[in-house]
Amino acid sequence: RMREVDLGCGKALLIKENGEFHAVGHKCPHYGAPLVKGVLSKGRVRCPWHGACFNISTGDIEDFPSLDSLPRFQVKIEKEKVYIRASKQALQTQRRTKMMAKCISLSNYNLSSTNVLIIGAGAAGLVCAETLRQEGFSDRIVMCTMDRHLPYDRPKLSKSMDSHPEQIALRSKEFFCTYDIEVLTEMQVAAVDIKSKVAVFKDGFKMEYNKLLIATGNTPKALSCKGKEMENVFNIRTPEDANCVVKLATSKNVVIVGASFLGMEVAAYLAERAHSVSVVELEEVPFKKFFGERVGRAVMKMFESNRVKFYMQTEVSELREQEGKLKEVVLKSGKVLRADVCVVGVGAVPATGFLKQSGINIDSKGFIVVNKMMQTNIPGVFAAGDAVMFPLALRNNKKVNVPHWQMAHMHGRIAALNMLAHGTEISTVPYLWTAMFGKSIRYAGHGEGFDDVVIQGDLDELKFVAFYTKSDEVVAVASMNYDPIVSKVAEVLAAGRTIRKRDVE
Repeated sequence: RMREVDLGCGKALLIKENGEFHAVGHKCPHYGAPLVKGVLSKGRVRCPWHGACFNISTGDIEDFPSLDSLPRFQVKIEKEKVYIRASKQALQTQRRTKMMAKCISLSNYNLSSTNVLIIGAGAAGLVCAETLRQEGFSDRIVMCTMDRHLPYDRPKLSKSMDSHPEQIALRSKEFFCTYDIEVLTEMQVAAVDIKSKVAVFKDGFKMEYNKLLIATGNTPKALSCKGKEMENVFNIRTPEDANCVVKLATSKNVVIVGASFLGMEVAAYLAERAHSVSVVELEEVPFKKFFGERVGRAVMKMFESNRVKFYMQTEVSELREQEGKLKEVVLKSGKVLRADVCVVGVGAVPATGFLKQSGINIDSKGFIVVNKMMQTNIPGVFAAGDAVMFPLALRNNKKVNVPHWQMAHMHGRIAALNMLAHGTEISTVPYLWTAMFGKSIRYAGHGEGFDDVVIQGDLDELKFVAFYTKSDEVVAVASMNYDPIVSKVAEVLAAGRTIRKRDVE
């Protein structure tokens, strides 16, 4: 059992499992979810919102997305009474950053060589660097990124589009200084020479490494029609892109191409701010491949009731300008939409072009192929995040690409542990969420190729849970206003148990 208890200057989560008592912070350090509403199972509690897991006896984070762990409080039992002893500061912050090593001999370094080089500064790269330091690694770590910012919470770009980089930074500038994690911003790697262990940057700078992590993520696909280079046509890649779209869209006409997660989140965010929002999509229903037709239709209805117009089963044939600025979006169906801003969300490709001649194994779609330890075919070279194909334990180690935030964190952690030769295999359950009009859909598992959907609850009321099945097995679950069911299912799957179709029917 779990109980939230008030200690006067803050709350703690008191847990009783197998007759033993534990007390930890009561809020998930990620976005502050009340953990008492989460799922307790076998020594850990899982967040009801985004699936992060914490060890109940240490407070340590065991699955993501959160960078910090929970504070742990002393518990003692005297004469049938439970006493919790906690510091005021821990009760107020409700988070604990794990102990980390620092770099011992920074002054002796040759600028152009590092022990660990991390290409990419998203969740995977950051968690890799932090895990190395948490494990006592005290040699040089350099991260490099094409971005001009330190690592930030990228999912927020399409969910709260007017966030400034400082507001969504994952760690402060001081943090990187304190733990000697160097970040080179606006630096792009052009090639990797695996024989001499050198990364060559676009500006000609070269850096030697001992271990390498490639975590470059995805590059958004561009439209292939006439006028795609025009002003006011955006892919949302950076905080600047998102801020600029909000500014230009206010009280104006917006066209979003692609009913992807990004496209739909942007549409929801702009619905109240813009004069009109239109979504153009090739499929007949948004999210059909991912959530199935019935859930997709329910979501579409929610958008339509918020004044978003859909143009389905068609694509863009041309973007037209007036005085150098976007004026209209012409569809293949012949329909012409007024547009002051266009946001493109038609998918992405792995950002791995620079590895073509490297000898690192890349599949036909450009994904880097890794094993369960996130190792590539080259010793000492690891890869993580959206750009990789890895074996998913949940689906009999089938190689899959899971381009989601939680998974990138876990990849980064596993890569770091194996750089230190811990021999740790990845076995996490994919968990993701999307937020639109103040409502969240949560999802766990890997539903690719599902052949049936069992729905409980009420789709019209947007209070439902959907189980995705393949032959007789539940492979994924999605829910809205039905917490903590998705976290429950994730825990069952994480324990290696199978949920059968008849169990949910």
